[in-house]
Amino acid sequence: MAVFITGVTGLVGARLLPRLVEAGVDCRALVRGGKEVASGVTPVEGDLFDPSTLVGAVKGASDIIHLAAVFRTQDTDLIWKSNVEGTRNLIAAVKTHAPKARFILASTSNVYDVDGTHPGREDDPIDPKQAYPASKVTAEKELQESGLNWAVLRFPFVYGDRDGHLEELPKYAIAGKWHPAKKVSTIHHRDLATGIKFALEGTFDGRIVNIADEAATSIYELAALVGETLEPSSAPLENPWHLHVDGSLARSLGFQPTVRTVYQAVQEKLM
Repeated sequence: MAVFITGVTGLVGARLLPRLVEAGVDCRALVRGGKEVASGVTPVEGDLFDPSTLVGAVKGASDIIHLAAVFRTQDTDLIWKSNVEGTRNLIAAVKTHAPKARFILASTSNVYDVDGTHPGREDDPIDPKQAYPASKVTAEKELQESGLNWAVLRFPFVYGDRDGHLEELPKYAIAGKWHPAKKVSTIHHRDLATGIKFALEGTFDGRIVNIADEAATSIYELAALVGETLEPSSAPLENPWHLHVDGSLARSLGFQPTVRTVYQAVQEKLM
């Protein structure tokens, strides 16, 4: 198995890559000049916006893990360019130079309807309006229609391994005026890696799959875990299922999180 990975210096990639290496996976990583990667990883200099640099990068790869994405920015043009054009360029390179490779795309639970009537399920109709989830939906469709062997993993709120992500959540909740009782699905980096390993084994081939732990947790509780107190409220909770996903498909296919809840992560000092 020779795996080519993008987005290795990001919040997810920087924590996934060492785990794959530890598991004995032969990894090569797309990097821009001067960037370092984890020990045991072969760096390949290139750019998703320069298709010519992707040819050598994907040749001989058995699997592609596409993590690279742009999220928190007001530059919507950059979001669309990175998440769609970059994915399109990588798909084209794989189709030409590694057509038998499995292409695993990391996506997001933000694609699900804000006004949903239940936790987001993989077969729900989706039409997000914000640039990030809308661009990821477009990227998913590009992959599904590519003719490649593919899997799409939709991840909820990712945390752990001292990534600082959970510590930032209260400010996003305040800025977004989220109800403190809103529950958010989560996944620890350790189990994000578990989901990727299942995908590499072919378990999720041809599927869109939510990868989440076993207990969505309220914004109020999550803020408290990082020492913040949100303004309490007894107002009715609007959009109760927003950011809450249904992980039953993954479980039916054998996925079981080892970090079942955020509270377990706290107890085991995995934050």
